[in-house]
Amino acid sequence: MSRPVLLVAFSGMLAMADLVIALFFLKFHARTRDRLFALFALAFTLLAIQRFAIPVAGEWAEDSMWLYGLRLVAFLLIIAAIVDKNRGRS
Repeated sequence: MSRPVLLVAFSGMLAMADLVIALFFLKFHARTRDRLFALFALAFTLLAIQRFAIPVAGEWAEDSMWLYGLRLVAFLLIIAAIVDKNRGRS
């Protein structure tokens, strides 16, 4: 069964938006060398890969654990970046 056109279109738009956000954070990382921006760029790149993989994966995409695992890793990276940035310097 073919994927609905809207699912593919929206998935592509969200993947593109995630990649634009990743490039935005990568630009700030290059300017400041702050690890927060590098981890945010990596997290949004993982989210873009996950969004791109949803329509490519086929019918089993909704039940696939690895797609949600990518999203979980991305969110854990964001949390780790925030905790690392706010950690007291001793």
